[in-house]
Amino acid sequence: MYFKAATSMLMMSLALTPTMINCEPVRALVYRGPTACDGCPESLRDLLVATIPNIKVEFAGPKEKVKINAKSLKGVNILAQPGGPDLDAAWREARPYASDVRTWVANGGRYLGVCLGAFLAGHDSGFGLIPKGDRIQQEITRPNPPIDDGSDIVTQIDWTFQTGRKKGKTERHWAYFQDGTTFIRSSNSPAKVLGKYVSNGDVASVLNSYGKGWVANIGVHPEADQSWYDDAGITNPEGVQTEIGHDIVNALMAAGSVRKATAY
Repeated sequence: MYFKAATSMLMMSLALTPTMINCEPVRALVYRGPTACDGCPESLRDLLVATIPNIKVEFAGPKEKVKINAKSLKGVNILAQPGGPDLDAAWREARPYASDVRTWVANGGRYLGVCLGAFLAGHDSGFGLIPKGDRIQQEITRPNPPIDDGSDIVTQIDWTFQTGRKKGKTERHWAYFQDGTTFIRSSNSPAKVLGKYVSNGDVASVLNSYGKGWVANIGVHPEADQSWYDDAGITNPEGVQTEIGHDIVNALMAAGSVRKATAY
């Protein structure tokens, strides 16, 4: 949930998992429209392209050639929803095709939600793609958050890698944050925790199944390139690092089969 100038820099890719190398060409839709922040769709596209070499990415939205609906989702592997400033506005726009998204994921699609996109995966004002009993909440409303207002900052998260040479290793990294999500899991939630905010231990990223499909959500912006930091006037102590972004995309794709969704 963040405004920025529409600039984006293609990021270097990590070593890919065998699943990524052996799969057939991957198709992705990235939402781009009035409820996304400026430049966020392009940065999310760049992350996908840098992570998966055999991917074809198209933008989809109310002013794009491709709209999000049952027809456009047929044969698509990934639907990626970027950040934006207003959940209510985003849900008003997305609600007419929410059932199509749920059906597509349930039949094998993969949903990637970043910041506002993660809010849209929830049960309230969202697609309902997270486990029953789980909730999504603004991290800034929680005890001891990284910050208690909507300012753009860098914050630390403890990230447990799911793929590649660091699989199973937890590392502390700085990441771009602006009024992002946390995930309140029920006592028996099947959602897998990928990352936690260092400031209070709240969950910053999760991966869960939904029917035959998979859903990955994250409250920070792993797609942020140098232009984001320049525009906000902040500095990442590590420089721009893309490991978290590559890992969440690879984890989403490596979960279960990577065959194209055949929902329709």
